[in-house]
Amino acid sequence: MRRRQRPASSQAAAATRFLIDVQRGGVLEVARQVQSPNCDARPAGTVPELVIVHGISLPPGEYGGPWIDLLFTNALPRDAHPYFATVADLRVSSHLLVRRDGEVVQYVPFDLRAWHAGVSSWQGRERCNDYSIGIELEGSDHEPYESAQYAMLARVIALLCRAYPSLGPERIVGHSDVAPGRKTDPGLAFEWPRLHALVRFELDLAPAGPSPAPA
Repeated sequence: MRRRQRPASSQAAAATRFLIDVQRGGVLEVARQVQSPNCDARPAGTVPELVIVHGISLPPGEYGGPWIDLLFTNALPRDAHPYFATVADLRVSSHLLVRRDGEVVQYVPFDLRAWHAGVSSWQGRERCNDYSIGIELEGSDHEPYESAQYAMLARVIALLCRAYPSLGPERIVGHSDVAPGRKTDPGLAFEWPRLHALVRFELDLAPAGPSPAPA
């Protein structure tokens, strides 16, 4: 069966931008880089085995602005909004954020442990931060996420699956799955079948680059 391919122009863009720089500890080239201090080393010998999808908006239900960057860099001004006083002292982060327009921000390299899941467990294994990659989507539980976010999230997850063989389409969960009763994100508005279909599509694409010469 012939594998599906992106148009040549998209292949070129993917080849130059959608890369994980392993020499820098797992940096996504396409992402805007904002370094968070809220991270540390994974336990020795531990590799990413799980992708956890989150939802976030600051203030709740509002989008845009610098607030998520400031939260993850411990610089959120307490007096800029009444809600901020309740979260300004948190020391949290994620590996990535996908904004409403599809922009990707990276706060923590993938080889390090971001502080995103909190008290959590997956299939009986606790401390999900140790072995997971956390991806925040700018959104809220009951408002539809944007098409650009689904497209970017799927492309990033497919890239992660190629870079880390310990990951796979069956190892994508929500924050609510690893912290049930405590967390609800990414919420009822998140379309899991849509994401899984897009990830399968991305994984089925032929690698970017020239087609093989005919035999």
